Amino acid sequence: MKRHEAREKALQTLFQLEGTELTIDEAMDHVMAGENDHFYDLLVQGTYTNMATIDEKLVGHLENWSLERLPKVERTILRMAIFELDYMEDAPARVVMNEAIELCKTFGDDKSSRFVNGVLSKFTDETAN
Repeated sequence: MKRHEAREKALQTLFQLEGTELTIDEAMDHVMAGENDHFYDLLVQGTYTNMATIDEKLVGHLENWSLERLPKVERTILRMAIFELDYMEDAPARVVMNEAIELCKTFGDDKSSRFVNGVLSKFTDETAN
């Protein structure tokens, strides 16, 4: 499976987990239907396990928005991107940002990609310094 497809499936899995009583294993099984992919597993498990820390970092980069007020798609995409940027050493920032924007274009609304790009740009600028 290509990384883009793994990111799409990870987004679907993490999206399902928010606001439901599914376990992470149930959500992963539902989306993957028995298929295995190391990158997908790492992205879902890592984002889910580190969500509290990721949310703290994310809140610091939202202007005039609360985490709860963000649409679920954008919130989930931002969490995944911040996980990749902060926890995965082989993830170039430009690639992660482009992938997040593409996910927004597919799963979000017309304004999603610009919003996510702005938040991630601010995040990468501040963490690079």
